[in-house]
Amino acid sequence: MSDTRLAETLEILEALVAFDTVSSKTNLPLLEYVEAYLARYGVQSRRYPSDCGTKANLWATIGPDALPGVIWSGHTDVVPVDGQAWETDPFCLTRNERDEVIGRGVTDMKGFLACCLALVPQLTEAHLSRPIHLCFSYDEEVGCIGVRSAINDLANWPVKPIGCIVGEPSNSGIVTGHKAKRSFRVEVAGLTGHSSLAPQAVNAVHFGARLINHIVEIADDLEMNGLRDPIFSVPHSTAHVGLVQGGTQLNIVPERCYFDFEFRVLPQSDPDELVNRVRGFADTVLLPLMRVKHADADIRFDIITAFPGLDIAEDHPWVSSMMRCAKTNEVSRVSYGAEAGLFQTVAGIPTVICGPGNIEDAHKPNERLAISELKTCLDILERAAFNDFL
Repeated sequence: MSDTRLAETLEILEALVAFDTVSSKTNLPLLEYVEAYLARYGVQSRRYPSDCGTKANLWATIGPDALPGVIWSGHTDVVPVDGQAWETDPFCLTRNERDEVIGRGVTDMKGFLACCLALVPQLTEAHLSRPIHLCFSYDEEVGCIGVRSAINDLANWPVKPIGCIVGEPSNSGIVTGHKAKRSFRVEVAGLTGHSSLAPQAVNAVHFGARLINHIVEIADDLEMNGLRDPIFSVPHSTAHVGLVQGGTQLNIVPERCYFDFEFRVLPQSDPDELVNRVRGFADTVLLPLMRVKHADADIRFDIITAFPGLDIAEDHPWVSSMMRCAKTNEVSRVSYGAEAGLFQTVAGIPTVICGPGNIEDAHKPNERLAISELKTCLDILERAAFNDFL
């Protein structure tokens, strides 16, 4: 890998980090930069805009688009920096004495996007035997939402790509599985009253707590007795309650309770079966008790996030090819979610995760990425583009 190519990658990464693409904000200025960059090399691109028009996915193809190709996919959005103790400006790329770069999104996952773009000049000059498709998405960090419009379109293509690389941080290793996720906001609606007359009311916090306890019991059962996949760092499905709100003051029986919970489920298991266990407990055990005292009592579930897991066999030809690109004999599985499962299950495209950096550095203040990881990523993508064994 030439020093020039690495310098180009770092220059692009500096530009990408400078765009504040926190999921609550637009990613269009970043896309305009990418579109202009691609246009310099004669590469046309198209957008898949969000319903609100303030965000979009970007799709571009380099090479003979009538032939089966390879997708390089990554998301443009990043998580917030609010309340984090950054030592540098999070939206200004900084290089430290350990040969690392620091900035929001360098690992998750603008480093991968920069590698993809840095290879564009080489791709356009070559006579590619298969096309390389670039897919840059939005709103991955809030539930893998944005990429779905591009994937739905991809599902109808007459010539399907032979495989997809999603560049989430994997220490440049090959990841063949990630967990599915279901998350919900629950609203418990009871009946308020003076706390001295508490038995006449319906305490939403009490019934919310009972439902939370049921979720905790499911979590314990999954940990003790659930299906195991030892390749995952957390080898079983998990349940988690992360936010609880309710009540106004102690001498008022709370009328409302809200909480958010999630299941992260092994790809071999059914996440909806677990959700139905929670709903069933609410419908058959709690609501009848609540409605004895208040006919309008209710427990409502609003979905926050739902995406499938990734599960591709280690001996799948696409996995074998990517292991050769990465020069490794091992694969892993990860507990975090990603867009990879959507590419596989919705579009039917064999998919792996392979990207620079460590997931442990993502979402943290002073997010960092070793420059050596960028070099490795560039090597892997070059092999994926130019070697005939794919």
